[in-house]
Amino acid sequence: QNGVMSGLMQMLLLKVSAHITEQLGMAPGGEFREAFKEASKVPFCKFHLGDRPIPVTFKRAIAALSFWQKVKLAWGLCFLSDPISKDDVEKCKQKDLLEQMMAEMIGEFPDLHRTIVSERDIYLTYMLKQAAKQIELPRASENEPRKYIPAVVVGVVGMGHVPGIEKNWNSDLKIQEIMSVPPPSASSKVFKFVLKATVFGLLGYGCYRIGHRTVQFVLSMPATQSYLQRLTEVPQ
Repeated sequence: QNGVMSGLMQMLLLKVSAHITEQLGMAPGGEFREAFKEASKVPFCKFHLGDRPIPVTFKRAIAALSFWQKVKLAWGLCFLSDPISKDDVEKCKQKDLLEQMMAEMIGEFPDLHRTIVSERDIYLTYMLKQAAKQIELPRASENEPRKYIPAVVVGVVGMGHVPGIEKNWNSDLKIQEIMSVPPPSASSKVFKFVLKATVFGLLGYGCYRIGHRTVQFVLSMPATQSYLQRLTEVPQ
């Protein structure tokens, strides 16, 4: 539904998620599930999913990467097998180490960091600010002055997004640009064509081989040979 490259990237990230789950005995994103459960206990509490839709993020991230960067990223995700412990997770919560990991990601994949982290910082900040707007109280009549009460908002985000949200909080944010999906590049179109041609070619060759062997097997059966022999002996 979301394109070949986006689908492959989702499969690779699911593989990473499964690897983390296997190593730690728990799935990533537990903080969000816990927030949902806690919100259900609070009267009149509204629960908002405030992140940018995954298809938009994936498509923008893939479009930002060159062909070789895509290959390098896919290779790294395919062969991710490093052991992960709960102590490693706790270390990642340290601000200095987190900033170091972010800096490494910026150095190796700057465009990926921009689309997956920086743009989502802006989107998350925008959504939090929308949720934090003052709430207007109902008025008994048109002549009654407007009264407002502050909104109480609890935002649950990944630690890597906190500095970006703090940085963008007082800015006038517009999210139209980071919600658009760029058209596929020429190299992406060529790659899709080659991939489809390869898949259909392999399928066609497989069907030919299976059909060829099936015909040979049927012809080699004694009943078939006997029937063909009788046909040849039929008087002209």
